[in-house]
Amino acid sequence: MTDYYNYIKSLHLIFVVTWFAGLFYIPRLFIYHIEADQKMSPEREILTHQLKLMTKRLWFIITWPSAVLATFFAIWLLVLYPAWLQQPWMHIKLVFVLLLIAYHLKNHQIFKQLQRDEVKYTSKFMRIWNEGATLILFAVVFLVILKGTFNWIFGVVGIIVLGVLLMLGIRLYKRIRDKDPEA
Repeated sequence: MTDYYNYIKSLHLIFVVTWFAGLFYIPRLFIYHIEADQKMSPEREILTHQLKLMTKRLWFIITWPSAVLATFFAIWLLVLYPAWLQQPWMHIKLVFVLLLIAYHLKNHQIFKQLQRDEVKYTSKFMRIWNEGATLILFAVVFLVILKGTFNWIFGVVGIIVLGVLLMLGIRLYKRIRDKDPEA
């Protein structure tokens, strides 16, 4: 079974990439949907119909299957190498994976609300929410690559700095959009 390790790992990574692609794009579609809801009729109905369709296809054709397959291949890897479960970096990684699953499930809840035309969040909130997957991705990649040599203080400070930079970027983009709505 270990002869297939690199194939299984490759499939795991491919589906992690496509899962994250969906998680990066779905909140953008939520933002567009929320902003379309504020438009006048008939533009509002045309846009929300199209955005619902795009979101549904992204969510059920790419994001959910990728999440399931990435998890399936991850479990398969852990079955092949159960010793990884004894390593501290893997415990931390699994915590981030649980956060990613929670983030995914919350996106599913928002997806269902918007499909029912229930707008409960602002586009500003969704712009900040959109960065959740980015923070988790950075944490997991550095953790997996650096494993035991990971400097926890540097890592925590790095994630906080990344979060601050992302928030500053969101504010800067808002200022640019306020001056030029087409930006």
